[in-house]
Amino acid sequence: MRIFAADMDDEKREDLRQKLEAFHTWPSVYIYKFIFPTDIDKLAELKERFPEDVEYSLKSSSTGKYTSVTIKEMVLSADVIFQRYEDVSEIEGIISL
Repeated sequence: MRIFAADMDDEKREDLRQKLEAFHTWPSVYIYKFIFPTDIDKLAELKERFPEDVEYSLKSSSTGKYTSVTIKEMVLSADVIFQRYEDVSEIEGIISL
């Protein structure tokens, strides 16, 4: 399931923005979660879309076919979150959770 999508309509985007605003006081730590077929190049692409100072946590599936990544980032607004998900959506095979 993709929570954020680059092609999301304005109404759904605004609904998500309101939920983020209600839950967070900015700046705030936001936790992103992604899963993708294990590939070091995909991980590198993902890391390129975030600042160097974010906290990464990796976990491989039991078969090693997939990797899940949890990223914690201090963000200043919901706009940053939307931009990160849009940037990551350009990477083929990565699923936002």
